[in-house]
Amino acid sequence: MTTQARKHKGSAAAERHFHNAQGAQVKTRDEAFAMQQDTSPEAVSTSAKLELHNGAVTFAMEVKYNPNTYPHVVLGGQITSGICGAPWNITGGFIGETIRLDAKKAGSGTCAETITIVGEFQNPPAYRGTYGFNGAASSFKHSTVYHC
Repeated sequence: MTTQARKHKGSAAAERHFHNAQGAQVKTRDEAFAMQQDTSPEAVSTSAKLELHNGAVTFAMEVKYNPNTYPHVVLGGQITSGICGAPWNITGGFIGETIRLDAKKAGSGTCAETITIVGEFQNPPAYRGTYGFNGAASSFKHSTVYHC
């Protein structure tokens, strides 16, 4: 490599430009990857439609989670149908190699007050596991699938 080529390569490195997640040019790499204070809620959450099947009943669910974490931290959502007293508010959990969803009854009725859904990932994309009411998590078997 000639001296002139080395100088040219070095000057190209000095002319780097950095941009943050919003596309604005910033001065340093650290500024480009720094967490923005004005981050919108949409930037840290997304939703997925899931459907739990146990043979006798189907629960329709919309789960909001943080796509920037893994396993994905569940931020909320609802079980909208298929379960006594629907809707149920999803209060927490995670989605990764395993799934856990915790929900509280928001509707009326004489059903349980809480539900816990757990399972293991399988292909095609679904979770096979169990769920239960009022603190139990292993009363009923299920398969929970993604809907795009």
